[in-house]
Amino acid sequence: MPDPAAFGHSLDGELFSPDSPGYEAIRRPVHLAYREVRPRLVVLCRSVSDVVDTMAYAAATGDRIAPRGGGHCFAGRSSTDGIVLDMSGLDGISVADDQSATIGAGARLGQVYAALHAYGRTLPAGCGPTVGITGLTLGGGIGLLGRKHGLTCDRLVGAQVVLPDGSVVDCDHDHEPDLFWGLRGAGGGQFGVVTSLRFDTVPEPMTTRVEAHWSNIALEELVAAWQAWAPDAPDEFTVNLTLESVPGAPVQATLFGASTLEEGSTRELLQEFIDRAGVAPTIELRTGLPYHHLKSTFADSRDVPERAQRIRSEFFHHTMAHRTLASLLTQFGDPRTMGRRQLTFTAMGGAYNRIMEDAAAFAHRNERFLLEHIADAADPWVDRSWATAHADGSGRVYPNFPDPALDDWAVAYHAGNHPRLAAVKNAYDPHRFFDFPQAI
Repeated sequence: MPDPAAFGHSLDGELFSPDSPGYEAIRRPVHLAYREVRPRLVVLCRSVSDVVDTMAYAAATGDRIAPRGGGHCFAGRSSTDGIVLDMSGLDGISVADDQSATIGAGARLGQVYAALHAYGRTLPAGCGPTVGITGLTLGGGIGLLGRKHGLTCDRLVGAQVVLPDGSVVDCDHDHEPDLFWGLRGAGGGQFGVVTSLRFDTVPEPMTTRVEAHWSNIALEELVAAWQAWAPDAPDEFTVNLTLESVPGAPVQATLFGASTLEEGSTRELLQEFIDRAGVAPTIELRTGLPYHHLKSTFADSRDVPERAQRIRSEFFHHTMAHRTLASLLTQFGDPRTMGRRQLTFTAMGGAYNRIMEDAAAFAHRNERFLLEHIADAADPWVDRSWATAHADGSGRVYPNFPDPALDDWAVAYHAGNHPRLAAVKNAYDPHRFFDFPQAI
């Protein structure tokens, strides 16, 4: 059995065990549901060789290994009772003359946006500043610029990966193309440990922040109007809809998003939606925001959760039937004494859908919107609500919102791409060094 002390001394980074100072802080992921998982070891990596050595050590000891970028995984895949590979020490960001950005696997979105802003560049990605860029990218990457520029993984042009046998490879369209294909939408902890990512960045736009609130409106008409309109809006205009229900209060509806159009065009589009919805909301528009500033104003409530939450989600090819939507909203606001519930509708379409389903591992290229059901972990409403909406759903599920309750997860996450992904898995990780529930 390898000596843990000798292993720790060989690292450029730091090794934490349960009796180490700082262990309690570093072992905890963001997601509260997995805060009590106690790894045997946590390795804070500061070099690629740390990753290689840790994987060799885990292979020798038989420990499971869990790479962690941000620690936000809804299914707890960034935690383990074995060895957590904390990548936060690998967070360098550089921009080349061709505007491509090389980003260390441990960088978080807040760091990425700030660093790219200095070059007038950015990436289409999420809102939560502590979300890891690597996990987000490997599962897809939906965000407010996505309908214009595609998924985060659609901007990926290369990656460095440590494979289970300890070899370090650089992959792109021309080198290890099957691995590169799999990383773009299904690569999280499946084939190897990604140590850096290379992206084709986009110019950082000036934006208008859009937020509107309704507290007394016929919800069915509002949601139906959003479903029929938002996915077909211009690519430069993305607005999502969130409903929030707390006991003893009316359901609150919030439209939020951003536009890179001129202010006048943005107001015209918003008015078009308001006319469809039928009731004027309280509206706040903030113009002239650089994209990195805009993102900081939309820090996701899931980024630092106040309590253990559960989320289930599904994509939709088409708008919900009247009966389905009515049942969904009735259940959402039913009388109860405790518990906050949330339904979030995220607009797809645009550039997301202008790529073939088999061009990259991310298979969900014909969807209109994504619906999330979010509540306290103990609230059975999440399953009831998901089942109600599922009657009209596409059967497809966003890989970055893993759902342990799925019956046929392979089709839900990967659709027709699953057979090729299984072949990639067999080629790069034939002995299943990386394994977890719902792993390829």
